[in-house]
Amino acid sequence: MHYRTGTILVMTAGFLWSWQALIIRHIEVASPWVVLTWRSLSMIPVLLLFLAWRKRGSPLPTILRSGQAGVIGGIGLVVAMGGAILAFQTTTIANAAFIFAASPFIAAILGRLFLAERVATRTWLAICLAILGIFFMVNDGLAAGALVGNIAAIMSAFGFAVFSVSLRWRKIEDSLPVALIGAVFAVIAGGVASFYSGQSLNIPLSDIMLCVLMGTVTMACGMLLYSIGSRVVPSAELTLMSNTEVILAPFWVWLILGETASITTLLGGMIVLSALLFNAFSGMTKPATATAL
Repeated sequence: MHYRTGTILVMTAGFLWSWQALIIRHIEVASPWVVLTWRSLSMIPVLLLFLAWRKRGSPLPTILRSGQAGVIGGIGLVVAMGGAILAFQTTTIANAAFIFAASPFIAAILGRLFLAERVATRTWLAICLAILGIFFMVNDGLAAGALVGNIAAIMSAFGFAVFSVSLRWRKIEDSLPVALIGAVFAVIAGGVASFYSGQSLNIPLSDIMLCVLMGTVTMACGMLLYSIGSRVVPSAELTLMSNTEVILAPFWVWLILGETASITTLLGGMIVLSALLFNAFSGMTKPATATAL
């Protein structure tokens, strides 16, 4: 596979992920925990079938090799997915999406703390910029009564950062088995939380179909494309390309639902995106090629 193919796959993954916010806004009854349960449940068959096809047999050995890092990464994904759903339901899509973009910077800090990874000076500068941008957005959310949604978005970014660092901890090159573990954990967590909060999983068929659409297409297929493309795209560029999601998610909601963002949100979002672009462009390396899927 060539570099150009990899970039197309990664950007397509971001394109698919960007529709999630709009789909969630069309869910009428299901709570965040119920959405998490149904969406994650529908992800599992797609990921299992792809892993079985790629390994020409049972995917279980590959999943088990993820070990402790897979468990930690899976828990991180539960936080990331659950937080994203809650954020999309309780704050503006622009607020949530721009805060998600800070995940690489949180991953850099966690990598420094737990893996003793060196953080480049440019990344520290970008982290400071991102914190400033997030401050503007969270402060705006406090004024608008959407603080819970902004905190959920921060937790989602933190969860995805934990997922990313867990892969680097054990040098796991294939993220799909860990994503599958995360989907299984999410079904369990969502089901248990729904039960104890008195929320029924028996929701309208229209809500179920929207959850299945997210699980099978936007989430699972997006992860497949991202996993394949990431084999030939340098990590600094992955951050840049996959964040087509951050740009497009508010756009779809504005185009179809007419939802707009406040000046403060746009200002904070532009600061976060500027930090992201600065860090990504200054860290780009020469494109590589890979020979195997």
